[in-house]
Amino acid sequence: MDATPDDRAALSRELLELVFQVTMRLREDLMGVSADLDVPPMQAQALLSVNGTARMRDLAETLSCDASNVTGIVDGLEQRGLVTRRPDPADRRVKHLVLTAEGERRRAALVARNARIADEVFDLPEADRLALRDLLKTVLGDGEGARRGSC
Repeated sequence: MDATPDDRAALSRELLELVFQVTMRLREDLMGVSADLDVPPMQAQALLSVNGTARMRDLAETLSCDASNVTGIVDGLEQRGLVTRRPDPADRRVKHLVLTAEGERRRAALVARNARIADEVFDLPEADRLALRDLLKTVLGDGEGARRGSC
């Protein structure tokens, strides 16, 4: 039997609420981890996005931020001694972010703690985890153009 428009709307509202609840749980956990590591949440997201080196422009795109917002985020990371800015040898107008040893350490701690959180949140049988992953990819259009963050 086909669902009525009211049934479909009710299910959509329930899905929306559940996704928001999961998102809020993940967000709260990330905020706790970032506080434990003395890195504000947006700086933690930026730190997670820099793996070795990254161009400032690429970081802005990944975080869905205006370049001026990324400058402030990177200023904070730099003040904490977690990244340095280096000019691109081919174009000195382009800046690359390079993780310092301390930046690498905190990034590794963020990655490890986030992995543990994800294991807890998505504590499902493997087949269900794979099905959820595939459904989320479908919802996001296979992840192309999906926003990873927001400033």
